[in-house]
Amino acid sequence: MMITTDSVLLNNWHPVAKVEDCSPGTIIATRLLGEDLVVWRPEEPQAPIQVWQDYCPHRGACLSLGQVSNNTLVCAYHGWEYDTSGQCVCIPAHPTQKPPTGARIKTYHCRERYGLVWVCLGTPTVDIPPFPEWDSPDYINSMSGPHPINTSPFRMMENAIDIAHFPIIHKGILGDRPTPIEDYKVTQDHDGITISKMCIWLGMGEGNDRPFMLHKKLQHPLVEYTVMQTVGKSPQTLMVDLVIMSPVEEEKCLVWLLHSLNRTYEMLGSQTEILDTLAAQDKIVAESQRPARLPLLPRRQTDIPWPEELHVQSDRASVAYRRWLNQLDITFGVC
Repeated sequence: MMITTDSVLLNNWHPVAKVEDCSPGTIIATRLLGEDLVVWRPEEPQAPIQVWQDYCPHRGACLSLGQVSNNTLVCAYHGWEYDTSGQCVCIPAHPTQKPPTGARIKTYHCRERYGLVWVCLGTPTVDIPPFPEWDSPDYINSMSGPHPINTSPFRMMENAIDIAHFPIIHKGILGDRPTPIEDYKVTQDHDGITISKMCIWLGMGEGNDRPFMLHKKLQHPLVEYTVMQTVGKSPQTLMVDLVIMSPVEEEKCLVWLLHSLNRTYEMLGSQTEILDTLAAQDKIVAESQRPARLPLLPRRQTDIPWPEELHVQSDRASVAYRRWLNQLDITFGVC
């Protein structure tokens, strides 16, 4: 049973699996917003992926324990077969009996994009956030995840927009030494939050640190689109990232890191190992944060057994994010 009524989460898209892991006949058990899901693909070539509630209405068994038979999903308990509409079409114990009308599985909206299986548990009101570089021949793609992390998905998204921790936690990858954070710009409109002119210094070898500019966009409260550009009169795009937090439960999420590298910098090769390292470094600190749920601004509850968190100028993006979540009436994974 879903544990949230937040419309902005229920009516939005969240990735639950990789497309490459969903070959014909495959069954995957997963969880989203407290709901147990079964992801499966019929054996017929090019058949679309199905995402259902992981629950057989006969005796409540998990359908993910079953098997795919041609274009049906067969329950492991009594062998009831369900077609791609979710309707039961065969009861082995009574093969000549028409299955009851109520023998139908709850199905969900599903799309395949950027190599991921995206699911909406409600009624989609928006599209999946754009990531045009992923389909461009001018970029090389890398994917990292899913990384399970035991904290609120909103804690993890705040981590992604927190520039001050980059040269500390990710020393050697996103900076070689702590440097003062230059002021940057944060704006909010009907499309979400835009963060621009975030300066980051990266080591380019032989002690040669160079500045780069980050520009971030959050149209979905759990999806961040980032462009990294060179600094100068004619800035060039070095790389583009899509960082996604899938809300498994209020204090558990899956982190997906999608990365597109400009072919001009092809010598850098696949970035998957680096992305894996970044996720592992963030996991250690994120799982230590208390409370695990992200405190919003203004603070909603007065009985939280933790003191108010402090904010400084470099936290401008985090403060704007917390206020935005409050305006969206988010209750899942926050406090």
